[in-house]
Amino acid sequence: MKESGKSSSSPCAACKLLRRRCGHDCVFAPYFPADEPHKFANVHKVFGASNVSKMLQELPEHKREDAVSSMVYEANARVRDPVYGCVGAISSLQQQIDVLRTQLAMTQAEVVQLRLRQSTGIANSPTNSGSPIMGSQPKGYFHMDLDVDQSNCLNEPMWPY
Repeated sequence: MKESGKSSSSPCAACKLLRRRCGHDCVFAPYFPADEPHKFANVHKVFGASNVSKMLQELPEHKREDAVSSMVYEANARVRDPVYGCVGAISSLQQQIDVLRTQLAMTQAEVVQLRLRQSTGIANSPTNSGSPIMGSQPKGYFHMDLDVDQSNCLNEPMWPY
């Protein structure tokens, strides 16, 4: 359990906000120190002091710190985004992952295309210069007029690990 670090005259952040006496058996004191009042303020705003107190009392002491950490995270997310909270942050991150995966796939396809060109010796040809992904190739994406011996270039790993 985390040490409360409070003296007998200084109430914890919860008791200070709730304007009540902070006893030695205060369930909030170990997790909401007096020097972090914003931490309890958001948790109180979202969950309510009574609900937080009940949740903490129902948990074994070794799990309380993790529970408080989760409540603080969710409360801060709810303050920033009252409708979606953490789910909004997770959704935003998943969208970023989807965009980055698409960019990675496009870049990998371009690398494969450039390797194929390099193995056939047409990489420096003026009619076939440019990035196939960016659309500067005159005959469309990945169009090749030559028969390509792919046995050498496709058996090599793309990235040497």
